[in-house]
Amino acid sequence: PKVVGYMGVQVGDRVRCYGMPIISMEVNTRIEIGAETKLCSISEMTALGVNHPVVLRTVRPGATLIIGRNTGMSGGAICAAVRVEIGDRCLIGANVTITDTDFHTINPVGRHDDSNLDKVASAPVIIEDDVFIGAGATILKGVRIGRNSVVGADSVVTRDVPADSIVAGNPARILKSVFE
Repeated sequence: PKVVGYMGVQVGDRVRCYGMPIISMEVNTRIEIGAETKLCSISEMTALGVNHPVVLRTVRPGATLIIGRNTGMSGGAICAAVRVEIGDRCLIGANVTITDTDFHTINPVGRHDDSNLDKVASAPVIIEDDVFIGAGATILKGVRIGRNSVVGADSVVTRDVPADSIVAGNPARILKSVFE
């Protein structure tokens, strides 16, 4: 498969963008978009609609954001300070947020204007193959979502999800297996 690089973003063959995604990168970072992936940034191209364009962003030097092959995303935001990796054939519903960082320190002293990113908690997010994340869900730092799993709409995932699980809620809890 052919891979094209543009402004530090590696794009696989037959990637389709419906509308313009917003892509921003810190220096010495990497964004990879796998072949046949679809990024939908306009409401006319998805049943539910989107609140904003797809946003792909790296915020710290050395960060990596990888989207696997044949994955679809509608109007969501993925932000990597360390590493966010999404597997193949995933479906990421409208307006999902995936982030591996808290963005600000927990300590209120300096929370607004402390530029030392080492003080901000961050941990990689790994989403394995064939995961479906429902509209409006939020995936937080340090989470691994196992293959074939489903995350319910508007859920907040704060801990690992085993393979083949359906989770929902805030915080998300296991409801049952996808094979029940």
